[in-house]
Amino acid sequence: MKNNISPVEGPDGLVYTACLPLSSATLNYLATLIRGHLKKIGSRWRALPAGKIAGIVLAVLRCDQRPGDLAGGNGVHRTTVTRWVREAVSLLAARAPRLDRALKKITRTGGGVVLLDGTLIRTRQRTGTANRKNYSGKHKCHGLLVIALTDDRGRLLWVSAARPGRSSEMTVCRHDQLTAKLRAAGLGAFADLGFVGLDDSDPDADPTVITGYKAARNRPLTRGQKLSNKALAWRVLGKVRTGPKWATALIRALLVLTNREVSR
Repeated sequence: MKNNISPVEGPDGLVYTACLPLSSATLNYLATLIRGHLKKIGSRWRALPAGKIAGIVLAVLRCDQRPGDLAGGNGVHRTTVTRWVREAVSLLAARAPRLDRALKKITRTGGGVVLLDGTLIRTRQRTGTANRKNYSGKHKCHGLLVIALTDDRGRLLWVSAARPGRSSEMTVCRHDQLTAKLRAAGLGAFADLGFVGLDDSDPDADPTVITGYKAARNRPLTRGQKLSNKALAWRVLGKVRTGPKWATALIRALLVLTNREVSR
C-alpha cells in the first residue's frame, strides 16, 4: 500500500482570515506613509492598494507571518511581499526619534529620569568568521545587542543601532555618547548592574547613571540594596528574529509603530 502524501487542501492551498492585534489608526498611519512614498517616487500602480499592503506588512512585523503564506493568500509573489516589507520598514525607521531629540522631549515635558537597559536579539546561528562577531559569550548564542531608553512609565523613547552580539552594553553606550547627552539634557538614568562604571562624571557631582549594587565576597548586600536591585531589574524589548543587515531599521520601525499604538 502506497502512502498518500498529496496535500488535502489541493494544489492551490487554503486561504483563511485572522485578526491582527493592532488598531486601525496604526494601519491607517502606515498606509498614509506608503501612499506618500508612492506619490513621491511617481509609482502609479501596485498589485494591491496601500491599505492592503499596510495590513500585509503589519502581519509580518507583528505576528511573524511568512511572506510566502501572505503572498499566496493575496495573489502576489513572495518576493513582492518581501519588497513591500523592506520598503515599509525603511519608511518607518526614517521616522524613529534621534537620541538628542528624545531626551529634549523628556525635558520639555518635565521628566527628570529615564530607564536604561540592553537586550540581545537572537539571530539564526551561522558559521564562518564573518559571523563570529555576533556570538555573545555572555548569553552563549548568536545575536545583536540593542540599547533602549524608556520613560518612567516604561514607554520606549529611543533605541540604538544594532551592534554585534560580542559587544558589551558599556561599549555601545560610550559609542553613542549616552552619558554626555544625558548630562547635557539635565537627565538621569536608572540602569541595572550591567552598567556599573558607565558614569564617568565627577565623584562630587550628582550621578548621571544610577545603577544597583554588587555584592562582594566579604561584603553582602543589605536589605535596602537588595530591594533597590529588584526595582531596577527590568526588560524593555522582546526577542526579534531578523537578519543582521536589517536589524537596526527593523528595530527603529517597530519603535515608531509601538509609539503610534500606545499614543492613539
